[in-house]
Amino acid sequence: GSEIVITVVRESEPEPFDIKIIRDTIKLTAVRDKTIGETIVMRVSTFNDQTYPNLEDGITKQIEAAGGIENINGFVVDLRNNPGGLLSQAIKVSDAFLEKGEIVSTRGRAPEDGDRWNARTGDLAQGKPIVVLINGGSASASEIVAGALQDHRRAIVVGTKSFGKGSVQTIMPVAGDGAMRLTTARYYTPSGRSIQALGVSPDIIVEQPRKDPNSTEEDTAEVEGATRTEADLRGSLDNDSLSDADREQIEQERARAEEAAKLRDEDFQLSYAIDLLKGLSTIQPAQ
Repeated sequence: GSEIVITVVRESEPEPFDIKIIRDTIKLTAVRDKTIGETIVMRVSTFNDQTYPNLEDGITKQIEAAGGIENINGFVVDLRNNPGGLLSQAIKVSDAFLEKGEIVSTRGRAPEDGDRWNARTGDLAQGKPIVVLINGGSASASEIVAGALQDHRRAIVVGTKSFGKGSVQTIMPVAGDGAMRLTTARYYTPSGRSIQALGVSPDIIVEQPRKDPNSTEEDTAEVEGATRTEADLRGSLDNDSLSDADREQIEQERARAEEAAKLRDEDFQLSYAIDLLKGLSTIQPAQ
């Protein structure tokens, strides 16, 4: 709560100037939750001591808002550009979706240096399908979660290859109040894959397309024109048998289509994950 004054030199200003700042604790939100259509999306940005509590609260809140798990077709766990964090939280997040089996293990040079962590009974997703999104910015703890869910066939991993940070580093004190960071072991997924340098390869490779800065309004109009239906044409015949409920359903479907098109333009990988879960829900019996 104390006040400090910092002096800022800015190119656009002729003279340095002072800014008063109040000291405070910055709390990072580790997980952001939302529901898109019938899909719950959990954006995990880091693995700190709030990650699992945020995840559990977010899933519970979104399921209640949807009126129950029967109204949800699946979950997207978005680990893109998540650099990692606490191993304990990566284990808890993996355990949240696994009923049993190994989550991750570490192996050093000596056999006795290894550790192994296993899942306990309980699945926050209640058996619903899961898609995990990763990219080149997903590292360390993110790769542990993606690898565990992939090896147990609990989730479909979508996106691009992860970073490949799979080493255990220990801080060793040295003389003169110094310290040395020493690599002592490597992380392995349940199937025995080493994450180090190899990363996690997605089940389905989906690149995030770059927007063309040279695209014109004519290009956009051409794409939109390809998605028009008979009802959009001037002078088309009305369907006299439509009830008010039918018309309302048509408007809802139109709104959902527009929302999906917007998401596809803004975040193609997330849109792909949601479409994948929609497809799975149509061929699987309701749970």
